[in-house]
Amino acid sequence: MLRFIVQFLVTALALWLAAQVVTGVGFSDTTSLLLAAFLLGIANAVVRPILTILTFPLTIITFGLFLLVVNAAVIGLVAALLPGFAVNGLWAGIGAAIVTGVVSWIAGWFIGAPEVERRRD
Repeated sequence: MLRFIVQFLVTALALWLAAQVVTGVGFSDTTSLLLAAFLLGIANAVVRPILTILTFPLTIITFGLFLLVVNAAVIGLVAALLPGFAVNGLWAGIGAAIVTGVVSWIAGWFIGAPEVERRRD
């Protein structure tokens, strides 16, 4: 549960930073930011794996760069579902995907990988 809360806070921080850095990404209030972080976590767990599998040939052809478009599409989906969160266009979505990806990567580096519980017989 703690890991979920930390991931939620990292996502919220990443979305806030994306709104500060990327033109075309914005929130109407803090509640919208927190709801967007929550919905993005759900969309990343449910929708993103499906899109990744469906677009696997394009991802191979583009040496993985198409994953930015997939991530931007997921962020755009969350923006379409949430009235207080705006992403204006594909490039704003790609910029938000880059910022959230970098922040998540840095946070993962500091937090570390989840430990797998070993079975003791």
